[in-house]
Amino acid sequence: MRVLVVEDEPIAAETHVSYVGRVPGFTAVGSAASLGEAVRVLEAEQAAGRPVDLLLLDLHLPDGHGLALLTRLRATGHWCDVIAVTSARDADVVRRAVAQGVALYLLKPFTFATFRSKLQRYAEYRGSLVTDGTEVVQDEIDRAFGTLRSPVSDALPKGMSPETLSRVTAAVREAAGAAAGGAGGLSASEVAAVTGASRVTARRYLEHLAESGALERRPRYGAGRPELEYRWRS
Repeated sequence: MRVLVVEDEPIAAETHVSYVGRVPGFTAVGSAASLGEAVRVLEAEQAAGRPVDLLLLDLHLPDGHGLALLTRLRATGHWCDVIAVTSARDADVVRRAVAQGVALYLLKPFTFATFRSKLQRYAEYRGSLVTDGTEVVQDEIDRAFGTLRSPVSDALPKGMSPETLSRVTAAVREAAGAAAGGAGGLSASEVAAVTGASRVTARRYLEHLAESGALERRPRYGAGRPELEYRWRS
């Protein structure tokens, strides 16, 4: 299946294209950094007889909201499926995305395991509806939709919980938001103090987020020995 990544943040776009290439059965045709560029790529691929099957769509783009792209595509006859890959957590946005036909919703930050699980689930959904032209029955439709809605079982490494990951993520994001220019960072000790976790636990989650590309590490120099500071990749 051919995938177009629509993402305006260069590091995230590069990471997502790389992730697509690591999932068997999927090929990234490239990335687009805006709504306009996405439309041009989709139309060029369609004209060349290589239609895109799936969009990995960020919702916050420099020339408009990602859901506006979805509306435009449907109006012009592009019926590729869409997985929203975004940090947008507003319930109204989620409801709009579902109403406009977004197949799956993937919140940033995420690990490769979560990303792979979403694409594998989508592939199972597509495969369950491949027919020889005959009609499908209710059970087949139920299984197809159930595949999209089944829970992710391998989202995090063993011993890590989504709740703690959420608290650590929120702490670093809030530090970035409170700093001038969004460049604030926290050490493992500071995250531990905010979240109530131990320093060792906080550092494990911070390293996990850094490895997944959500955070960047920087040395922090002071009176004592230098320590690592973790900053949100805005």
